[in-house]
Amino acid sequence: MKHPVVVAVVACGILLSACQRKAEGQTVVVVNGEEITLPELNFALSQAKVPENADKKAIQLQLLQQLVDRRLLVEQARSEGIDKSPDFLNRQRQAEDQLLITMLAARRLNTAQLPSDREVQAYIASHPGIFANRETWNLDQVQYLTPKDPSILAEIQKTHSIDQIIAVLQSHNIEGKRQKNRLDTAIVPADLYSKLGTLPPGEPFVLPVGDRSVASAVASKEPNPLTGDQAKPTAVALMRKQQTAKSLEGLLKSLRNSAKIEYQPGYAPAKKS
Repeated sequence: MKHPVVVAVVACGILLSACQRKAEGQTVVVVNGEEITLPELNFALSQAKVPENADKKAIQLQLLQQLVDRRLLVEQARSEGIDKSPDFLNRQRQAEDQLLITMLAARRLNTAQLPSDREVQAYIASHPGIFANRETWNLDQVQYLTPKDPSILAEIQKTHSIDQIIAVLQSHNIEGKRQKNRLDTAIVPADLYSKLGTLPPGEPFVLPVGDRSVASAVASKEPNPLTGDQAKPTAVALMRKQQTAKSLEGLLKSLRNSAKIEYQPGYAPAKKS
């Protein structure tokens, strides 16, 4: 057992060491004994996406103050025991998991093999909605809480215009918010684009957004092709992203097969028939 005097001396030494930390070298500021370093500040600056013509020194000082304020609030949260709560620990684990997965995907992306020119041209030709036939659609929309009654959903499905959908909503006292929007077909998945592109003028399509639905009808279309030298870098980026997703999918399948996973009865996934 350690002598009480020795323990006290060590404890005092630790406290004294913390108090003696100075804002020098790589340490740009000390907040209640906690250091904020130059690498931390530079990382915050890199994440801020500062314009080229901006006063970087002024922004750096502003970001540093934000880091100081953040550290003070974190210290207060810890003093209230929030960092020990189950809710925090679950969220911390979730955030850490997501960050690791994101960085794993980024590593796979950076090491992915670049596609050949022939593969790039084939990709461009097979995705007209992103390239040659790319358009900007002006949308007439109505947003509403998705009805739970199947009969109301069936009524909405039979409509052929936004006005008809609004009439159905009003007949059931469902509030709808009408709005205008614009859609770049480059962000529409290929299978969905092929379906939407064949709809008659004014014919609505409904997409779920959480517990709400957004009904849209194409009011007009503006050609916005992406061709020539502009098309290739976009195609390469999309191809590499898809290649990365496929690589992670294969990796996950391999990891599942080799992992030892034991479920409590009632929690195991249903067996595929």
